[in-house]
Amino acid sequence: MNGIPAMLAELKKLLPKEYGMWQPPGDGKRNYWTARAAGQLDYAAKLSGVLGGRYDELIGEVLSALLAELEEEGAITKKAVLDAERRLAPLAKDAKRYKAVCVAHGHIDMNWQWGWDETVAVTLDTFRTMLNLMNEYPGFTFSQSQAAVYRIVEQYDAPMLEEIRARVREGRWEVTAATWVEADKNMPSGESLTRQVLYSRKYLSELLGIDPDGLNLDYEPDTFGHSVHVPELLAAAGVKYYYFCRGHNGKSLFRWQAPSGRSVIAYREPMWYNDNIEPCFAAFIPELCEEYGIDTMLKVYGVGDHGGGPTRRDLELILDMQTWPIYPELRFGTYAEFFRAIEQSDAELPVVEGELNFVAPGCYTSQTRIKTANRTSEAGLNEAELFGAVARLQTGAPYAGRAFELTWRDVLFAQFHDILPGSGVVETREHAMGKFQEAMATINAAKKSALTKLAASIDTSGLAAVRDELLDSVSEGAGAGYGAGSFGITQAEAGRGRDRIYHLFNPSLHDREEVVELTIWDWLGDVKRIAATDADGNRLVHMVLDYGLNRYWAHHYARILVRAAVPAGGYATVVVSESDDFETEAVVSNLPRTSEHEHAFVLENDRLKVVFDNVDGSIVSLVDKSSGRDYADKTRPAGIFRFIEEEIGGGSAWDVGRYAAVRPLDRGVRLSRQRFGPELQFDKMYERFKVRNAALIPGELRQSIVYEAEFGSSKLKAVISLDWGSDELRYEVECDWREIGSQAERRVPQLGFHMPLNYACSSYRYDVPSGTIERGGRDMDVPGNSWALGVCGEAGAKSVMLVTRSKYGFRGVNDSLSLTLIRGSFDPDPYPEFGLIRFGFSVALADAGSNRALLERAYACNHPFSVVSGTVRSGSLPATRGFLELLEGSVALSAAKMSEEGDRFVLRVYETEGSRTRAAFKLPREAARAWMADVHERPLEGGLPVDIAGESVSFEVAPYGIATVCIEFSPERT
Repeated sequence: MNGIPAMLAELKKLLPKEYGMWQPPGDGKRNYWTARAAGQLDYAAKLSGVLGGRYDELIGEVLSALLAELEEEGAITKKAVLDAERRLAPLAKDAKRYKAVCVAHGHIDMNWQWGWDETVAVTLDTFRTMLNLMNEYPGFTFSQSQAAVYRIVEQYDAPMLEEIRARVREGRWEVTAATWVEADKNMPSGESLTRQVLYSRKYLSELLGIDPDGLNLDYEPDTFGHSVHVPELLAAAGVKYYYFCRGHNGKSLFRWQAPSGRSVIAYREPMWYNDNIEPCFAAFIPELCEEYGIDTMLKVYGVGDHGGGPTRRDLELILDMQTWPIYPELRFGTYAEFFRAIEQSDAELPVVEGELNFVAPGCYTSQTRIKTANRTSEAGLNEAELFGAVARLQTGAPYAGRAFELTWRDVLFAQFHDILPGSGVVETREHAMGKFQEAMATINAAKKSALTKLAASIDTSGLAAVRDELLDSVSEGAGAGYGAGSFGITQAEAGRGRDRIYHLFNPSLHDREEVVELTIWDWLGDVKRIAATDADGNRLVHMVLDYGLNRYWAHHYARILVRAAVPAGGYATVVVSESDDFETEAVVSNLPRTSEHEHAFVLENDRLKVVFDNVDGSIVSLVDKSSGRDYADKTRPAGIFRFIEEEIGGGSAWDVGRYAAVRPLDRGVRLSRQRFGPELQFDKMYERFKVRNAALIPGELRQSIVYEAEFGSSKLKAVISLDWGSDELRYEVECDWREIGSQAERRVPQLGFHMPLNYACSSYRYDVPSGTIERGGRDMDVPGNSWALGVCGEAGAKSVMLVTRSKYGFRGVNDSLSLTLIRGSFDPDPYPEFGLIRFGFSVALADAGSNRALLERAYACNHPFSVVSGTVRSGSLPATRGFLELLEGSVALSAAKMSEEGDRFVLRVYETEGSRTRAAFKLPREAARAWMADVHERPLEGGLPVDIAGESVSFEVAPYGIATVCIEFSPERT
């Protein structure tokens, strides 16, 4: 036998292959002395390697002697091993130069392949075992992540919580829960990732009496990839260290740097986090320590989930291995000890930049309802906090801060890396969707309350008549609950009579003018004579969607579209009434006028002209009318749904298989124009009234085509619409999905949408948590928070963009964009999708030169105007008012809210273009004082000044940086 590696391999053959079978010394214990010899010699060989082979000869001699005894005696005896240790004594000093901090951990997946009740049971059982072991082993330390598990203990076993508090005070129970759960890092918004830290620190510092700044390790051993701005988000929240296993095949220890320049010390576990103590675990230590110029390495041990964490055997083995002479210095310890040792060393860690992806691309699309729940609840909380803060500042209304915090906890819990990614079972999904219902109840109740408070303060006394004869009205209160089914606030009626008042609320930081739908309850006027005006009496262009014959719980309603302008972060008032200035007969529009087009199916407004194929419904032409350029690829069917069969074995929720078959839904397609009810004839409007939007040519506010197709056992219906003044083609889709994946056939059915482009994509851009990222073409699904854009490098040209309202999986390759809509994965949930699935997305033209504009567009798509029915009343607020507006600066809004403590207004933004910028905001009131803060809303030491000028503030934001500002107002409301 030649060479140390070969002799070591021969020796290791004697070790048991089953997990955890070797044991410490004692009567009848098998394999111990063999394991002891193998562990020390394996470590010694690696040690000699980093020392230039200094001990190779001696190690070879010892190995030869042991193997010779094995051959002669048939076993390696205690005597032979002790003799080998004496012969290796010259290595002892060098061996003990290295240290291993042994950190016990019990990885507990939240609701992975089980329900909530089992998660609770696993948590309590694991913690009871740890506390019992602590009683027996005075030196034993244990570390546990995720604030959610401590909430479980508080809720379900309060006496245990007291025991944990005592161990925390001793320093033997390390709390590593910088986040509420070990969350996905690609699909949650940047604000969600920020709240993971904010609410974990807030909760645990109060619950356990610990220093919140000590919660500075983001422990993410099992997360499926890590987005590019995560180091900035963590650093801004006071997190210094990052522990992970997946998503990076390079260095094990490095400084992970965000585009902003801020960084965290990252440790990629070189072994695995679900591990036990084995004799040869220390072999990796010399090489890694020498590579990074350190003398201390980390050993994480403990069986996760239902394994109960570290075992008695693990502890006994560590205690025994502390006595091995040719082994590192072992000690029970904590993650904090290890990372402090790294910081205090002179090591110059390599710098790694960029996202640490991709892992488990199927998780961007599996279990679609959970994805919808996440996007919807994030958007709802954003708006509820914003308008709740405005209502507080303008009317003195209570702010639902505690309710928001509890709701955020539920939303954050569902972002766990096996829940939001859809890699759980039916119980996982059911619990998440139940919590989603609770979240939306709080969100919409709080938002509706805030908007109603603001509406009650708006002076509408001169906008409509009050008729005493309407005491028999039935409209007030009609529509209770209407609109909740689409996760919005309800459209209950407050008005009566023929004059109705509606308040439109815009959550964006910029003014928006767009088409909005109004629901008019129990209106007894002539629909053909309906009119809409703004607060100044200017006639608004409108369109009647139906006659008012829709029935809803003993009431009837009509729907109209109105194109209205609403100021930033504020509201506008619209009055709907019956006009006496029109002829009674109105002409029903026949647009699109098919006689003018070669193709029957055309959607056209002032910005776009979109032509659809008569047979398959694909986009034949997508013309930007400002330039005349066509962005659809005529050589490939564009804007088409596709039924795809993936070929894949197990783990289909995690992975997307090879596309074994791709079938465009181009056969048996049914196309029709969506007809709307009687509307005003626009040319007569121009003659009689001053229409505010004089650029509007005679035509419809909304044109729509209905696309229907069948595939497999499923049916698909898409309403494709184009609004006046918009360059977005909107798809509202309802799919009766009845496709089931099969592990036996290695088949996963998928519904996708494909948009080939007629220009060369220089790259593909996506929004990610708190920013954007540019990627090259990849023939695989990649994550985006809500959109993907094929960047056109030609000067002056626009780019095509896919914007979604509930989807996260995109594919940009071969000058095309694709969106994965539904996947029938089968493992671990055999039936993740079945029945009616509704979703929406848009195909848009955009200027790729401004990330801020792209983010604002996607924000508007996911945050439509909210409408509240009003009444005639006096009030302190004008009929139209903006409260929060971005005046200058390349920043996007992350959050606008009241502070967690006190009564301050908090703004959080992030820079979008990679340039230092000065952000200026118009505020709801005149500010008295403002300062830069950290994520936890504490004054930022050394923070740049915040300038105040009346109702505006301005401050600097670093390139790609996150900035939080706290603002105090004078007690008097203005």
